[in-house]
Amino acid sequence: MLTQRGANDVLAQAYTGVRQHSLDICAPLAVDDYGVQPTDDVSPPKWHLAHTTWFFETFLLKPEVPTYSVFDAAFEYLFNSYYNGVGEQHPRTQRGSLSRPTLEQVLSYREHVDIAMQELLHALPNEQVQQSVVLGLHHEQQHQELLATDIKYILGTNPTHPAYFDAPAEFADGPNETRRPMPLTYAEFAGGLRDVGCDASDSSSSFLFDNETPRHKVYLQPFQFAKRLITNAEYLAFVDDGGYERADLWLSEGWAAVHAGRFGKLPAPLYWRQRDGNWFEYRLTGLQELALYEPVSHVSYYEADAFARWAGKRLPTEFEWEVAALTNQPADSVEQLSDCLWQWTQSAYLPYPGYRPLPGTLGEYNGKFMSGQMVLRGGSVATPAGHNRPTYRNFFYPPDRWQFTGIRLAADL
Repeated sequence: MLTQRGANDVLAQAYTGVRQHSLDICAPLAVDDYGVQPTDDVSPPKWHLAHTTWFFETFLLKPEVPTYSVFDAAFEYLFNSYYNGVGEQHPRTQRGSLSRPTLEQVLSYREHVDIAMQELLHALPNEQVQQSVVLGLHHEQQHQELLATDIKYILGTNPTHPAYFDAPAEFADGPNETRRPMPLTYAEFAGGLRDVGCDASDSSSSFLFDNETPRHKVYLQPFQFAKRLITNAEYLAFVDDGGYERADLWLSEGWAAVHAGRFGKLPAPLYWRQRDGNWFEYRLTGLQELALYEPVSHVSYYEADAFARWAGKRLPTEFEWEVAALTNQPADSVEQLSDCLWQWTQSAYLPYPGYRPLPGTLGEYNGKFMSGQMVLRGGSVATPAGHNRPTYRNFFYPPDRWQFTGIRLAADL
C-alpha cells in the first residue's frame, strides 16, 4: 500500500505527464495556428493551453496556497470558460480575437502554475485537494480531445487542406481502410430491469464524473444492436439516394438546418469534399480519397437520425448502448465500441434520478448543461485512455459535428 508521500508522488508524476501531453499535441502546429478560431464552437489551441492552466490556478492554487502569486490578474476573465461563480468571462465567440497574451506568455503562464502545483503536491495535500487535482487532470484530458478536434477543424476548413504532420497515434484518424467490413448484422439483447450508471463505491474506475452517477435501474424492451458502425460507403448510398432532400427522414430542426446550409451547399459529412464528381475527405494527413469502408465520421445527431430512418432502423438509447457494451460476449461480436468514434444515442442529456452536482462552483462542471443536448457513448480515436468506459456520458448539441462522431443503428425486437 502506498504511503501518503508515495500517493502524492504518483499524483505529481501524473500531473507532469498530463500537462506535457497537451504541449505534445500542439507541437506540430505553426505559431500562426495557435490563435485561429474559424467557428464559434472551436477554441484556439492557445486558449485551451491557458484555460486548463486557469483551472488549476483558480480551483487549487488560489484557495489552497496563501503565498501563491497570481501570474496575471486579467487571466481570470480571459480564460474562464463558463464558471459564473468565479466571475464574468471573455465571450466564447471572441476567443480568436485575442492576439495578446502571446503564445510565449501563455507558455510562461503554464510554467508558473506548474511550478506552484508541484510545490502543492509535494506538501502532502489532504484528500479533498487530491480529488480536485484529479478532476483537474481529467478536465485537461477532456480539453486534449477538444484540442485534437479543434486542430482538425482549423486545418480541415482551410481551403489548402494542410496536413497535421506527426499526428500522435491516438488521434491520427486511422488508416484508409480498403478491406470490406463484415456484413451489417445485429446482436440481440433481452429486455427487463437493468442497472445503469455507477457509484464511486462500485466502479472499477478510479475516477468518475458526477453525471455518471448514481447507479439506478431502467426498464428496457428487447432490442437489436448493430455489431459495427455505419461506413462511408453506406452513408454515401444515403447521400446518392437523396437523403438530404427527403423531408420525411428529418426532424424539423434538422430539416431547417439542411435548408439553412448548415451541412454545406452540397450536404455531406463535415470533411467530405467533391472534386470532379469524386468524393474526398479531409483527414489529419491532408485531403484523401474517401475511404469507403472506414466508419463515417463527423456527422450531427440530425444526420445520424435521418440516416437511421432511411435505413429502417433507429439510434440506440444511451441505456441500450451501455447494457450492450457491458454484456457484450464473444457470441455477440459487437465491435467498435470504443477507440473509434463517439456514437450518437437518441437520449437527451438529463440528470439521473438522485443526481447531485459537485458542491460549490465546481458544481457547474456538468449539471448546468443538462438541457438541449444529446448523449453520445463510446469514445473516439481522440479520447484519452480511461475516458471511454461504458458509463461515460459525452454530450453535444444536435447540429454539432466537429467532434469524431459516428452512427450505430438499433431496432426493437
